Amino acid sequence: MIFGRGRFPAAVGAFEAAVQAQDADAAERSFARLTRGFDKAADADLRAAGPRLAALLGQVPPGPRAVVAVLIGACVERGADPLACTPALFASALDAFEHAAVFCERWAAAGRGEVPDHEGAGLDEADFERIGFEPVMAWQALPQFEMACVAMLNSPQVRREVRGCEGLAAAVGRVADLSGEPFKCLAYALAVLDDEQLIALDRVSGAGFALRVSGVGDNFQLHTLLADALIGRGLVEGQAPSAQAVACCRDQPGMVPTTGSFNLVGADGEWIWNEGKPADIPVVDGVRLVVLDPPAYRRNWPAGRFFPGMTGELVYDHALAPEESAALLARVAEPIG
Repeated sequence: MIFGRGRFPAAVGAFEAAVQAQDADAAERSFARLTRGFDKAADADLRAAGPRLAALLGQVPPGPRAVVAVLIGACVERGADPLACTPALFASALDAFEHAAVFCERWAAAGRGEVPDHEGAGLDEADFERIGFEPVMAWQALPQFEMACVAMLNSPQVRREVRGCEGLAAAVGRVADLSGEPFKCLAYALAVLDDEQLIALDRVSGAGFALRVSGVGDNFQLHTLLADALIGRGLVEGQAPSAQAVACCRDQPGMVPTTGSFNLVGADGEWIWNEGKPADIPVVDGVRLVVLDPPAYRRNWPAGRFFPGMTGELVYDHALAPEESAALLARVAEPIG
C-alpha cells in the first residue's frame, strides 16, 4: 500500500522544518513519522525527498544522521538524482570516518583492547566521557554510512563526476588500519575502475588484447568477464563461462556456478587473487596489465556481481600487434608461487 497521498512529503517537510529550527522534540517526532512512512511512500515522493534530505544531512544530529543517510541511499535506489544527493552524503560520511579514527586512537590509548562492535557491545557509559560523544557515535554509525555510500557509488555518474572519493577512501583506509576492520564494500566501491584500459596477455599463445573495464567490483567478476571476452570469442584456448554466468556478472540478478578459466598474474609475477579488485592489477607504462596463465588447479565460485546494484562491463577493443605483445611479455616475470 502506498503511503497516503501527501503524507510522506508532509513528513519530510515537518522533519526539515524541525531540524532547521533546531527543535529537538519536533525533530524526534517527525523523524519517527518519516521512518515509519518510508517503505510505503510512492517512488515519485522518494525521488523528490532524496535531495531535500541530503541538503539537510549536515544539520541532523549525530544520532539519527546515519539513518537519514541510509534513507537518502534508498531514495537514490528508487530513482532520486544521485548527483544531487552524493556530495552532502560523502561529506557526512567523511566526517564520520574522521571522527571514527579519533575513536580508534583514543580507544587504544585508553588500553581498552579490541574495538567494540558497532551496535555498542563492549562500550560502557564511561567511554562517552573518556573518548567523546561524537567519536563514539561516529564509530557506531559506520555500517550505515558504508551502506549509503555504496548506494551512491552504484551510479557511474557519481563515480566519474563527484569529487571527494579520494579523501573518503583515505579516511576509510585509516580507520581500517586502526581498527582492523576492512570496510571492504566501501573500499572496493571507491576503487571501482570506469572506462579504464586493461591489457591481457596470454602467456601460452603470446597474444595480447586491449579491453576496457567499468563497474566491476572484484576479480571473481573480472575473471568471468575476461573468459567470456577472450575464450568466448575464440581468441584464447580454455573453458568459457556460461551465458548465464556472464549475464549475472554484467547486469542480471543472482549468481550461478562457474569454473575458473585462468590463473591471473601481474607483470611482477605475483598472483592476482580473485578475492581482490581490478584496481589491484599492477600498472605497466600507464596501463593495467594482466597475464593469463593456465589454471594452476580447478577453482569454482558463484559468478555474479560483487555490487548487485552496479552494472559491470568489460568491453573487448582490439588485438595487439604481435610485436607489441612480445615486447610486453618480455617484461613480465614468471609467476611466483
